[in-house]
Amino acid sequence: MKKTFIISLCCAAFTLGAGAQRIAVLSDLHVIPGNENDRQLRLAVEEINHGEFDYVVVNGDISNEGSDEQLLNVKEILDGISKPLAVLPGNHENNWSQSATKTFKDTWGNDRFIATAGPDSLVIVGINCGPYMKMGDGHIKREDLHWLRAELQKAADKGRRVLSFNHYPLQENDLDNWREYVQLLQQYPVIGHINGHYHSWQAYRAGGIPAVMTRALDMRDGTFGYAIVEVTPDWVHVYDKSIGHDPVPMLAFATTHENTDVSDQNAVWQQPEGFEVRKLWTDSASIFTRIGIDDERIYFGNSLGQARAIDKNDGTPAWSIATGASLFGRPVPLAKKRVAVPTATGITIADAATGRIVKTLPSREGPYVADGITDPATGDLLTGAYKRFERRRPDGRLVWSYDSLFNYCQAAAVLDGNDLVFGAWDTYLRCIDARTGRLRWAWNNGKNANMLGPGNVVPAVTPDKVIVVAPDRYMTAIDRTTGQTLWRNNSHRYRESLGRSEDGTRVYAKTMDGELVAVDATSPDFRELWTVDMGLGYDHAPCIVAERDGVVYAGSRRGILTAVDPDEQRVLWALPLGVSEINGIDIDPHTGDVYVSLIEGTVFRVCRR
Repeated sequence: MKKTFIISLCCAAFTLGAGAQRIAVLSDLHVIPGNENDRQLRLAVEEINHGEFDYVVVNGDISNEGSDEQLLNVKEILDGISKPLAVLPGNHENNWSQSATKTFKDTWGNDRFIATAGPDSLVIVGINCGPYMKMGDGHIKREDLHWLRAELQKAADKGRRVLSFNHYPLQENDLDNWREYVQLLQQYPVIGHINGHYHSWQAYRAGGIPAVMTRALDMRDGTFGYAIVEVTPDWVHVYDKSIGHDPVPMLAFATTHENTDVSDQNAVWQQPEGFEVRKLWTDSASIFTRIGIDDERIYFGNSLGQARAIDKNDGTPAWSIATGASLFGRPVPLAKKRVAVPTATGITIADAATGRIVKTLPSREGPYVADGITDPATGDLLTGAYKRFERRRPDGRLVWSYDSLFNYCQAAAVLDGNDLVFGAWDTYLRCIDARTGRLRWAWNNGKNANMLGPGNVVPAVTPDKVIVVAPDRYMTAIDRTTGQTLWRNNSHRYRESLGRSEDGTRVYAKTMDGELVAVDATSPDFRELWTVDMGLGYDHAPCIVAERDGVVYAGSRRGILTAVDPDEQRVLWALPLGVSEINGIDIDPHTGDVYVSLIEGTVFRVCRR
């Protein structure tokens, strides 16, 4: 007889029966040192210590900005828990991380866990889910899926049941690769899944697997607390536990269920007429970087910290070097046949042909996560860093360092003449003299919040203007000489995706509604030329827009690469290259070929036939 999936527990008793396991689940803590959540978390820890729990799971968003200070503060509080403890990061640790996600792993030893809880040897397993260092959907890293499969197989071999945890819901618009994740869980004795993220209670199915979104530490009704998950042989009961109050039954589901098909029926695509789109590489890990290109090879980095070089025509691997932590900034080809790899601990200079490490330059403070560029006149590296921007010779020697930033750089700068224009996550866009590193001007959009500034946009630079978009949802034109605002426009929901036409007369922006907007870059006032709906729907991927040979390319959060004809103002084609965000669109200056990488670990080349 089929059991009910979810039932109300208005009359259920809160008792720990024989063979049951009880787990306290803290989620969405958002603790800042000294705030009310800080005080309430300490009370929750004290209460949990006096309860009967087999395990405590902290299920993501433990801090507000993922800074080292915030993480270490939460660590001090959670260290007071006397029960077995597992801690997972959430989007607030992965997306805005001072250390490029390194501090979390250094502090807690890993960003995933597996353990047994209670007398019945229930296996609890938790996994990280991004997004990583930029706006995007949640994502399970390739290497974590491989790890999870191996661990679940061990549990199945021993006849153990499994309860799964992560921060994001297992559903569309939350996790980009949720289908693959669910299909993996369906193969093993997984009885249910527990997640947070939405600060509310909700029950749902993920391919038939019972799943529950739990409360946050701080709820909108003014209560502070946590969830209690009680697992019996036949049922999983979930309770809302406000601090200082009795548990309130919320939801329950049977430990047996029927799987349903979650396969994607729209993943097949055909070669577009006049173009060849070819997959060059499938990685064993995820890829968060854009592509570096020289006359023979392309370069990228992965989430295992491996910097790779492959043949740019057929994808033959040339070399791979290990750096020790996830890479987020693209490797940059330099003069003298060298390539600079930005890492969490510094810059590695390698021989472009062999990967032999020429020099390692330790970071003075914080990671390198920005996309660097090469000065074509000198072959020098121009790159943002944590609280600074640098110019270095191909051998790594420092020419100058602009040290008056207040957060990290992320997007690539633009070099035009001697003007070097870039943003940082301190609310400012800056223009400095590329020869000396001296500040010409700094511009702010009037917002004090770091996350509303132009921190992850590649500016569009014209002879007299700098144009940017930002999470404040405005497009802004700035006088290139003075740094004064010329105009601001919010007629569309702009965010961080921008590009310039090859002739410099137009600026293209991809909006949060999946439109491509063309704006006259020569007009003294805002002048929209046209808008094309690319059919993407809601989209917040910060992937740049690029034009080559009369085709404009844009990438989405769901792996869709779109080609638009700017003259006819129509979509030429849109290809679902995968399910995850396109990191960037990089054009080979030698051939005009277009290269894109997807977070799920693939690299594609697009060329005209």
